[in-house]
Amino acid sequence: MKLARPSAVIFDWDNTLVDTWPVIHDSMNTTLEKMGHSLWSIEETKARVRRSLREAFPDLFGDQWEIARDVFYERFRKIHLERLEVLQGAESLLKGLYAKKIYLGVVSNKSGENLRREADYLEWTQYFGEVVGAMDAEKDKPAIEPVLMALSGSKFAPGPDVWFVGDTKIDMECAYNSGCFPVLVRNNPPDSGEFGDFMPKMHFSGCDALATLASTL
Repeated sequence: MKLARPSAVIFDWDNTLVDTWPVIHDSMNTTLEKMGHSLWSIEETKARVRRSLREAFPDLFGDQWEIARDVFYERFRKIHLERLEVLQGAESLLKGLYAKKIYLGVVSNKSGENLRREADYLEWTQYFGEVVGAMDAEKDKPAIEPVLMALSGSKFAPGPDVWFVGDTKIDMECAYNSGCFPVLVRNNPPDSGEFGDFMPKMHFSGCDALATLASTL
């Protein structure tokens, strides 16, 4: 399938451009222990952490969710920059698209404050028109609102010429909800039935594979 050059590309952040599972797992288990819950394995963390904190924590911790939120963020802020790891090919991908004058944005369910701190730390903020995290828009991913915010610094509207690049079902759902072109970037191809009505249109094994294609656009 030959892809046309996109007008804009919106990226998920965690585990699409950077590896943050160890940080999320540590912060989550610190919170679970403090709140008297059983700890999760890393596999459970990867399977269960999808929604933004403001949507997931009330279900998990009930009326104590705001206490749990504060515990999570205290631990997260303490460790996230020192453990931040760039995924292979991510910076080359961003540089390549930026050099082609393709508008870039981020939509993540990580808190906007922490997200932008990481982008600044990596000196990647220069590549993005908007970096949108949880709580920045009226609703979080997979709603369309953060996509609209991510594109607000451009002349583009959500549509098939805007790629939404991510590693999970919620990213593909967000692409469908906003009418963008869903691109899955992760090592494993989609499993049968894994994505339901939100199947990715394209799959790449990593940022380096997508960067190779992007260089030909």
